[in-house]
Amino acid sequence: MLWWIWVIIALAVLIVLMLINYFNKFVILGNRIDNSLSQIDVQLRKRADLVPNLIETVKGYAKHEKSIINSVTEARKALLGAADITSRVKAGNQLQQALKSIFALAENYPNLKANENFLHLQQELAAIEDKVAYSRQFYNDSILDYNNSVESFPGNIFASIYGKREKKFLEIPAEARAVPKVSF
Repeated sequence: MLWWIWVIIALAVLIVLMLINYFNKFVILGNRIDNSLSQIDVQLRKRADLVPNLIETVKGYAKHEKSIINSVTEARKALLGAADITSRVKAGNQLQQALKSIFALAENYPNLKANENFLHLQQELAAIEDKVAYSRQFYNDSILDYNNSVESFPGNIFASIYGKREKKFLEIPAEARAVPKVSF
């Protein structure tokens, strides 16, 4: 009769340890998601902070290209004014498209294209774009780990106990996935 008590105690301890383990796992994965989301935000803000310098450099060479400069400025305002991550990502994509116009504009101005300040800003923006892409990838990898824990057995049992649900991946808008047309 004594061994049954030990079995029950061992099972209770095992269940308590599993509850603690899964609670901590969900906390760690949730924090990783929050961290990766803030890293995306940091990179988007860095990109937005470079834009005024880029615009000032371009203004000196392309005074009559105000519509392009205005579109970049408006896209930057939208990014800085975005309230949530979905809005920031959407505004970040709009800013990226507007910046492509600036770089296309540089093709028409050889002096601008050769300007040291412009080249430096262009290199910084390219580096930030790489970091944004990496941050988005890390975010989605964190979501994948979290979702795997929430959906797989026995994690799904503990997820339902703690009220944890599957999270959505950060998606690229359809217009950003379109293959660019190249013509000569």
